[in-house]
Amino acid sequence: MTVNNIIRMLEAAKVRYQIFELSAEKISAIDTATILSIPPEIVYKTIVILPLKGKPVLCIVSATQTVDLKKVASTLSEKKVHIASQAEAEKLTGLQTGGISPLALLNKGFRMIIDSSATQYEQIHISGGQRGLNIRIYTEDLIKLIHPIIASISTPLG
Repeated sequence: MTVNNIIRMLEAAKVRYQIFELSAEKISAIDTATILSIPPEIVYKTIVILPLKGKPVLCIVSATQTVDLKKVASTLSEKKVHIASQAEAEKLTGLQTGGISPLALLNKGFRMIIDSSATQYEQIHISGGQRGLNIRIYTEDLIKLIHPIIASISTPLG
């Protein structure tokens, strides 16, 4: 079983979680749901958003949703925000895309917003901080750990 800083932190916090190990190639949140035979609505991806000024923001949204930049800007009281490129996201977080996790970036100065849709699920799946590592965690535990803004920041894909 893979053990990284996230797993050690979850253990230290006595948080209930379950690890799922997948192929280490970059796969989408939808593909993750398919591989794990779970509803894609409960697989959440972390998107790095750049405001015009200030620190990057991590937006955590369902696999079936896309980040709504207008809603994010409004939530942050910013005029405009944009999604970081893959290269920018990897440079800013120190993690590979497909493995960016809010848990890996605690205490790194990122503001975090979790889409309010997450609160309707008892548990959700998020990245474990590296490609191929997926964690199922109780939503309330995740919220207690990362202290995000909870807001409606997404719209359905397509």
